[in-house]
Amino acid sequence: MKQRTIGDVKVSAIGLGGLPMSLEGRPDADQSIRTIHAALDAGVTLIDTADAYQSAGDEVGHNEYLISRALATWGGDTSNVLIATKGGHVRVGEEFTLDGSPAHLRRAVEGSLKRLGLEAIGLYQFHRPDPDTPYADSIGAIAELLDAGKIRMAGISNANIEQIHQAQEILGGRLMAVSNQYSPVFRSSLDELRLTEKMGIAFLPWMPLGGIGKAGELAGISAFREVAKAHDVSPQRVTLAWILAHGERVIPIPGATRPESITDNAKAPELTLTPEELARLDQAA
Repeated sequence: MKQRTIGDVKVSAIGLGGLPMSLEGRPDADQSIRTIHAALDAGVTLIDTADAYQSAGDEVGHNEYLISRALATWGGDTSNVLIATKGGHVRVGEEFTLDGSPAHLRRAVEGSLKRLGLEAIGLYQFHRPDPDTPYADSIGAIAELLDAGKIRMAGISNANIEQIHQAQEILGGRLMAVSNQYSPVFRSSLDELRLTEKMGIAFLPWMPLGGIGKAGELAGISAFREVAKAHDVSPQRVTLAWILAHGERVIPIPGATRPESITDNAKAPELTLTPEELARLDQAA
């Protein structure tokens, strides 16, 4: 698969988002592990997770445990696989809450390290701003974890323009990734995407196919359906190729629960869309 970079680390141009494998309605563990194995077989070397990816009342870090198990049982060389996890978004029962306090982030990193079986986390991202904690304090904690060698690269998620600049300043130029929602039906982060491209920072669009259980709806957008038909590929593959064309640092992280889905998604970097097709998709999105 074609590669892109986060910092100085080369990763596959398409990642795998683990969220739908751990929420309510998730597949059984065996199917999820087969899906992760299929991603690895297809050349995916970026797997995105978070300690809050779990169902209500389930154990914290369900998805991190799942990914660790899948990597251990794959049988291939996983030394080039980058695990990106997040902290600061907490699930308590039915509710998701926020805790961006430095004390919580330090505990969260230690928990993620244990669940993933790592000495240092490849990419650790502050999951979501906490209105009860100054953003500078949260990012300052990430900087301390970076200095301590607990994490190798730092990122932020669900961040606006001001927060991207603030994080880059606090981290001393060591902000390596921003992960925001972006898809044909959610383009509110286009300015952040463009900014990261100018700054040389990776942009990781989450839910690039529209959200859990909504990928099939892409066929309802005529331009995406017709371009897909012209190339004899799925609308999902067209969507990811369109997002990839937004910039050289853009790495979509679609979620998947079936091996067939991620195998199809992983072929998106090989799909070349014409300028006319890209313009048409831009207009339709």
